[in-house]
Amino acid sequence: MTKYMDYASPNAQFTYDLSNSLFFRKDARNYINVLSVKQLNTLDNTSLLDIFLSTGNTVEPHYHENASELVYCISGAAIVSIINPFTNQLMNYPITPGQVANVPQGWWHYEIATVDNTHLLAIFNAPEPQVILGSDILRLTPTSMLAHSYCLNEALLKQALAPLTQTVIIGPPANCNKSMPAASPSQQQQPNWQQAPAPGVTPGVYNSRIGQQTWTQPYYPQQPANR
Repeated sequence: MTKYMDYASPNAQFTYDLSNSLFFRKDARNYINVLSVKQLNTLDNTSLLDIFLSTGNTVEPHYHENASELVYCISGAAIVSIINPFTNQLMNYPITPGQVANVPQGWWHYEIATVDNTHLLAIFNAPEPQVILGSDILRLTPTSMLAHSYCLNEALLKQALAPLTQTVIIGPPANCNKSMPAASPSQQQQPNWQQAPAPGVTPGVYNSRIGQQTWTQPYYPQQPANR
């Protein structure tokens, strides 16, 4: 469908204040503003999300079915994680001010802030970004289907997913009050998000096809015992 804009029209908009277009707000330090053709009608195939995060907060796992995403770090630091569907690898890219990470259209990904006052700009090659969120997939898919598909204990799965009653967007949810059991060896190998990555560090990769994990310092500080 061809879009035509009369740039001589008195209704044509050429500037906009993103502070007037809140997309989601978790709290005063974690929120997202949006700019699309709905806010600025002269936009063509461009839109963006203006993202503010504090340490440990995430833009939840998701994908964009209609656009690629270029994540630019304005301030702070973040890790952009992407699953490459052609290699079945989880790739982690630390970015600091002036650095970018590119997410091709339809690829599963998420971002996590590694320092306070992180400011990211997510730029899309579409007039309005569409999104499928992991929290919606988990809470809307019947637990019976998940349990059957993956040979899981449905009662335990239902218990685990019970708190997930609405879309998350920025996680963890503000009312998160989980009680954590003692960490198992596998849990102890999870990334330490409190430690900011060094500029230029090659990211760690998890290769799900062959079940082999490789880790790179400093933001994966513990080496797997079976490496």
